[in-house]
Amino acid sequence: MNIISLIIEAVSGALGGNIAGATMKENSLGTLGNSIAGIVGGGLGGILLQSVSGAAAAGDGTLDLTTMLSNVAGGGVGGAILMAIIGLIKNVVAKK
Repeated sequence: MNIISLIIEAVSGALGGNIAGATMKENSLGTLGNSIAGIVGGGLGGILLQSVSGAAAAGDGTLDLTTMLSNVAGGGVGGAILMAIIGLIKNVVAKK
């Protein structure tokens, strides 16, 4: 894992979190909350996907297209999932 992979995952996670928040307005955490949840989820999702798929940066620190797409996919999906989970928990707690 290198810093470029982490940045790609964080940015795509933030985008994924905000897209999920826009589509599930009742679970949205607001732009900042969606972004923060997305960044954390993006990092976790990207790391998980890389460990499962075995994708990693090349030894010289460069990224190939497959690794970059894996980072974007893992980050975006991880960010959306974590934002949705936190939004659902927030709504359940608020109803009590």
